[in-house]
Amino acid sequence: MMRIDPFSTAIDQDRLQIRPGLNFYKADVFPMVHPAHWLTSHFAVGGWSPLRRLSGMLTAHMTAIAPQNGFTWHPHRGLEIFTYVIEGEVYHEDTTGGRGVIRAGEVQRMFSGSYIEHQELNRTDKEARVIQIWYAADPRHIGLQPHYEQLKLSEMPSSMDGDAAIYPIIGPDAPTTSHVADVRLTATTVPPGGSTQIVLPAAHEELFLYFVKGDGRLESANKSLQGYTSDYDVLIATPGAESTTISAGDSGQTFLSFYLPPFVPYTAN
Repeated sequence: MMRIDPFSTAIDQDRLQIRPGLNFYKADVFPMVHPAHWLTSHFAVGGWSPLRRLSGMLTAHMTAIAPQNGFTWHPHRGLEIFTYVIEGEVYHEDTTGGRGVIRAGEVQRMFSGSYIEHQELNRTDKEARVIQIWYAADPRHIGLQPHYEQLKLSEMPSSMDGDAAIYPIIGPDAPTTSHVADVRLTATTVPPGGSTQIVLPAAHEELFLYFVKGDGRLESANKSLQGYTSDYDVLIATPGAESTTISAGDSGQTFLSFYLPPFVPYTAN
């Protein structure tokens, strides 16, 4: 895993070659930063990543918070932030009076409006791992009051594709009331030994897929793309990409699929 000085932006942009079709990157193409003794983050999008921003998605990163540590009071403006807890739990408190614990398998959506302050703390004796996603809120909604909602993934409506369960987090079929434009987000869980096909983007979308837990293997229909998958690997697909199968290993596999307005900066062959 590439580790960098968190105060440096010297990342080799040439390591990320994105072309139409399917693009697969191992986790170490993206930076793993350790800016504090209690904090480790893998930035797939935003921060120090070569992918500075994808359309209105400003960041998608894994954060590991050591026991009895966390982010004390800090502000946000103009954002909608989704927090998906992978392991452990995180205590949330904000200036709307909202407070509670987000546990593994739960998703929180927080809308900052024009201003909110909150804190996110690991009050337990075990490490907490979360995926956090920041979107620029649709300007039409900025005047709304800050608020949040929290849902268990297991209680969301789901559909099956092969052996996998697909949970809509953002989009027309999702239970969250999101305030971002032209975005879909799903979480897919593949059981140990199971398989599923990646749901490819529609004609007006591009797909950013983040493997967040477990291991497996991917293989495209014509076998032009084959490889093993593990935590924080990334796949990017454009409309018309060939179908691709994900087969989970002994621990199963979970990945997040972000369907966004076109963002890919195509490079020449």
